Amino acid sequence: MDLTFGKEELAFQQEVRDWLKENLTPEIQGEIKVGRNAYMPKERLVDWQKRLAKKGWLCTGWPKEFGGPGFTTTQKYIFEMEMAKAGAPGTSPFGPKMCAPVIMKYGSAEQKARHLPPMLNSDLIWCQGYSEPGSGSDLASLRTKAVREGDFYIVNGQKTWTTLAQTADWIFCLVRTSNEGKPQEGISFLLIDMKTPGISVEPIITADGNRAGTQEVNSVFLTDVKVPVENLVGEENKGWTYAKY
Repeated sequence: MDLTFGKEELAFQQEVRDWLKENLTPEIQGEIKVGRNAYMPKERLVDWQKRLAKKGWLCTGWPKEFGGPGFTTTQKYIFEMEMAKAGAPGTSPFGPKMCAPVIMKYGSAEQKARHLPPMLNSDLIWCQGYSEPGSGSDLASLRTKAVREGDFYIVNGQKTWTTLAQTADWIFCLVRTSNEGKPQEGISFLLIDMKTPGISVEPIITADGNRAGTQEVNSVFLTDVKVPVENLVGEENKGWTYAKY
């Protein structure tokens, strides 16, 4: 078995290296030395992600149908290895890697048109609203409730350990829409604008303290938050299936 790269793969490897020399700026490298990737200020993170997006390399796992680069397995390996060797920062995974596949698979045409392009271009940052106090490893016991009233869901509850909620523009949430049947059968998948009235974010101070620029996880409180029904992904009470996907 020949495991050496061919001409096209070597050319791609050099393309990645050349791009990194131009785009991995001293400012970005300086931020990496201060702390982990998650600690990068939002402005710097967006700057880095937009550089990748301009090249078409932000959402490397996306199919071409949705604007991805269509990398081969070997190209993806080369890309990841060159990024790691250069010490390049990571990217926020919550939108492009966690939420986007769910929207691609189960979302409506309107949801795909509205939410996928901003992820692809790093116009919006997302966070994940799954864990709750007492509902982490036993996620199916979550209690954040969404009650439908006309064209809206009224959401009340709390999410915890929410990484980068302090900088996120949107959150994808698991919420309880039914108490009938098994706990997993009453959960729905909602997309919520973080600017919606009734949402508040409080930092959680972890064991490494709260040094400037290092705060990462949060509690998110939702009090009578009105979420348009069109922000429900797929069917009501099928969120557990979507989250596993």
